[in-house]
Amino acid sequence: MGRVADKIKELREREAKIKEMGGPKAVAAQLDRGKMTARARLDAFFDPGSFRELDMFVKHRGTLFGIDKVDIPADGVVTGFGMVNGRQVFAFAQDFTARAGSLGEMHAKKICKVMDMALKMGKPFVGFNDSGGARIQEGVDALAGYGQIFYRNSISSGVIPQISAIMGPCAGGAVYSPAMTDYVFMTKLSSYMFITGPDVIKAVLGEIVTQEDLGGAMAHATKSGVCHFACDSDMESIEKIKILLSYYPDNNHEEPPFVDTGDDPNRLCPELDTIIPDHPMGAYDMKDVIRSIVDNGDFFEIHEHYARNMVVGHARLNGRSIGIIANQPKVMAGCLDCDSSDKATRFIRCCDAFNIPLLTIADVPGYLPGTQQEWGGIIRHGAKLLWCYSEATVPKVTLMPRKDFGGSYLAMCSKDLGADISIAWPTAEIAVMGAEGAANVIFRKEIAEAPDPVAKRKEVIDHYNKMLYNPYIAASRGYIDGVIVPSESRVRLIEAFELLASKREALPPKKHGNIPQ
Repeated sequence: MGRVADKIKELREREAKIKEMGGPKAVAAQLDRGKMTARARLDAFFDPGSFRELDMFVKHRGTLFGIDKVDIPADGVVTGFGMVNGRQVFAFAQDFTARAGSLGEMHAKKICKVMDMALKMGKPFVGFNDSGGARIQEGVDALAGYGQIFYRNSISSGVIPQISAIMGPCAGGAVYSPAMTDYVFMTKLSSYMFITGPDVIKAVLGEIVTQEDLGGAMAHATKSGVCHFACDSDMESIEKIKILLSYYPDNNHEEPPFVDTGDDPNRLCPELDTIIPDHPMGAYDMKDVIRSIVDNGDFFEIHEHYARNMVVGHARLNGRSIGIIANQPKVMAGCLDCDSSDKATRFIRCCDAFNIPLLTIADVPGYLPGTQQEWGGIIRHGAKLLWCYSEATVPKVTLMPRKDFGGSYLAMCSKDLGADISIAWPTAEIAVMGAEGAANVIFRKEIAEAPDPVAKRKEVIDHYNKMLYNPYIAASRGYIDGVIVPSESRVRLIEAFELLASKREALPPKKHGNIPQ
């Protein structure tokens, strides 16, 4: 065997050793927890044979507390790029089998390198997080590494899609990078996120809580809103990330991918002609409306478990990617509150950043009343929704099936906030407030002084309903572009987005706005 052959053999042996990760025992422990290894995650994510690893041979430079005698394969993180459904994507996967995937100086530099490359090439960036946190032995070098990642998350925001998958522990400062990305996926029962863990909380506050209850996938999916997707397994997260990416362009200078779905753009939706209940207080499932309208009924919901009175997600109309924001009459009558306002705001801004047109379906009786909402800041949270709709320059189409009252009418992308096309069903009710409230405010004295207050109140409400509880006054003022038969909704919405495909709108030059906190 010649010298070159010996060198090639040495290379293969070194690669094989590193690919063993933390060794058979550590890998077995990872699998016993129901978790995939870092390399298996990347293999499942990228198209077969397309992943190219970078910095495989990087080693840490720590010297304190005996770390200099510890070998950490690939320094606990696998980085590189490859193809996902034929599109280039950059990624990293922390290796929990190698020193718990702890982040040190070189570990962070590897991540920063692929983040820089993703930004330069204008390609999506995905991180698979599974780490014990900062490498204590490396001290401030580890902290600096986190800071360098945070900086790049901020700089890349709105330029390239950034997605985080939490597939193990993510605690302390490590949680901030995922929170700064566009979307967070978590695996149920094997991942958690928190700033301070259960032990610290118990020591400081005397409060006893488990890791799962404090920072598990469902805790963040239902309570904090940090988690956009709570998945049953690592593989489910990986598959859903691929689907999510299919709705997004590579960067903010490109248009979202077009997909020929095969669904007839002239298809009518007769089921929508009877979906609105006869009783004004009756509920229906807004997701049924969405699935009826969009291509092949495929609706990719985001934040499914959080602020369920608002529905957001992606779909396609005649092959074009769109973002959908809709009130959910089945939950809290579709009222707006602090959490639903935040949920919609973030999604709208993400779509606008990546040139994804917006469809708003408004069925909203108003803002949720009460001291909890007022003290919780519904004014500033609600203001965000007004802000982001006004700020968005992508095509904006609004559909009004039923109730659309008061300030919430404005908040759900009215003409005044920049809706390019606004259409309503004949069942739409557009007014400052409902008939009951109007009777109490406008006609209180007349009702009180009437010989029969009950009959007078009914007369007032009936008159109010007849005069204002319809879309035609708004249409006569030009606030609605058309009143349509519900079954024609798909056809008319496709026409609207096709018309708006060439829309160009520029905002006044400025460094950035100061969005309500």
